[in-house]
Amino acid sequence: METAPSTSSHSPARLPVASATRLAGEFKAFLLKQNALALAVGVVIGGAFGKIVSGVVDDLIMPIVGLLVPSGDWRTAKVGPFLLGDFAGRCVDFVIVAWVVFLIVKALIHEKAPPPAPATKACPQCLELIPAEAKRCRACAQPV
Repeated sequence: METAPSTSSHSPARLPVASATRLAGEFKAFLLKQNALALAVGVVIGGAFGKIVSGVVDDLIMPIVGLLVPSGDWRTAKVGPFLLGDFAGRCVDFVIVAWVVFLIVKALIHEKAPPPAPATKACPQCLELIPAEAKRCRACAQPV
């Protein structure tokens, strides 16, 4: 039994190029629509920020902690098979890293106070809110 040659209207060489172009367009739309690009930038900046925080903790804070701790080998303390010193060290590291991140973020992000709400008062006749300096109500035209 012989098979007839394919009579597809698509050229075998053109189909992958058109498909790749369409796929690239869909991918670009996905990146822009789903904020994936912003997330990727955030991850990269977060990684760099993590290195800064680690440097501050390792190079500035931990030497001070090492001077304050009576024994330099407190991280190797064991009770039976449990590495309590290592666990305590990780907890101390977490608290220090969290504190440094808090201080850096607080220094970089200045929250602005919300603008004061415009001074208003209620009309004694219709209870419509009107500017405090108003002489007549805009809703009922009564003097206030």
